[in-house]
Amino acid sequence: MTSDSKTPLDHVHDTLLQLKEMRHYSKNNVELLTTQWLLFDGELSKLKRAASFEDLMTRQGEFYDAVETAIADLEALSVELQPAPEDDAAKA
Repeated sequence: MTSDSKTPLDHVHDTLLQLKEMRHYSKNNVELLTTQWLLFDGELSKLKRAASFEDLMTRQGEFYDAVETAIADLEALSVELQPAPEDDAAKA
């Protein structure tokens, strides 16, 4: 199936898969950054570099939250775009 022959539901599904992959990596990045922050908080504070890590952690967390919102929105849209089930009475 080419991108020209994909339905809107196909495009939503493809985008959802990509966003879920981004969410996975985003979560891992936040956890890694937090670990680094906890290990070096004292040293970074002494070097007056703590604020840049705090800013990165905040931005990464905001990105993660935005990805979660986008996933929820597209999942709702995916349900709306599902074809209606065929009515058994219409088949008879």
